[in-house]
Amino acid sequence: MSRRSKACSFSSKVRARIIARDGDACVFCASGRWPLSEDDFGQCIRDIAHVVNRSQGGLGVEQNGVTACRSHHQLLDNGNKGLREELLEYAKSYLSRIYTEWDEDALTYRKGE
Repeated sequence: MSRRSKACSFSSKVRARIIARDGDACVFCASGRWPLSEDDFGQCIRDIAHVVNRSQGGLGVEQNGVTACRSHHQLLDNGNKGLREELLEYAKSYLSRIYTEWDEDALTYRKGE
């Protein structure tokens, strides 16, 4: 595994801390702003979603991840229903409330740092 790949992946310890921080619940479902249909199986699966995309060098750190159900994670990543920007802004606001020094620019992998 390359340094970049390792730096951008959530370790099992970081995953556990994010899940504990978020109360083992999808932050988007918990907000009540983006309800899913009751038969949406994806809401039963928990993921950790990057706020700064892994493909863009987003680090695998607590300040860059939120607990999301599979359905909301896909909406965040793919934006196939036009909700990406809205979900992304919510996630950033959520993390900013938790981490007073939260800085999106500090969450990207930089070679040599």
